Amino acid sequence: MRIIEQSAIDSGRVSGLELMARAGAGVVHAVLEHWPDMAHGSHRAIVLSGPGNNGGDGFVIASDLRARGWQVDVVFFGTAETLPEDARQMYRRWVSDDHVHVLSVPKPTAEESAHFCDLVHRCANPAAARSDRHPVLFVDALFGIGLSRPLCGWDNFILQVEAAHGETFRIVAVDVPSGLDADTGLYVTGEGAGTALGFRADVTVTFHALKRGHLEGIGPRVCGTVKLVDIGLSAWDTGTDEA
Repeated sequence: MRIIEQSAIDSGRVSGLELMARAGAGVVHAVLEHWPDMAHGSHRAIVLSGPGNNGGDGFVIASDLRARGWQVDVVFFGTAETLPEDARQMYRRWVSDDHVHVLSVPKPTAEESAHFCDLVHRCANPAAARSDRHPVLFVDALFGIGLSRPLCGWDNFILQVEAAHGETFRIVAVDVPSGLDADTGLYVTGEGAGTALGFRADVTVTFHALKRGHLEGIGPRVCGTVKLVDIGLSAWDTGTDEA
């Protein structure tokens, strides 16, 4: 995927920013297709964006949902200065109009962690009566196919989201659920990592082609329904010159 994407960008016929915009829009389309009850009216979403291009997709998704009238909270794990250029542009577009909840790298502070957990709790337990409640969309755009280290220190965050999963939270993962190795279909582990953990999605939206990890190991169990989105890379995958 990296080679195909870079070949497309190097051709000058599509930019990384365009591919990111297509990916984010594709995720929103897939979500509304999978959950038609979310296609109309205002809903609520928490978007967890990470420090790479997966996080950039998250900012696109957040902007698209906000434009549809949704109430969107973006939780950003990273620093703007170290984001890849395309993701940084999407970050800037979001913060020019709205706020982000920051989780510091390499490890969130106790105050930031408490704030994240409080946000999840408030979404999972709103003041409105149960009959008036709508499901909350949780977008996992933390880490994508490039993850090589285990999600150390994320145990509490993942458990907080899992506690609200089901009736309250609907979880969509961008490319792969964070923590899953896209090559093996197993959670990424490492020395001193402790128990391997990762997010578990209802829907996983991936781009151009399925990855091995969607089909092997625990992939089918933690990816949920896998939806494939075409972002216009076929020409560079087949070696033809037709875009």
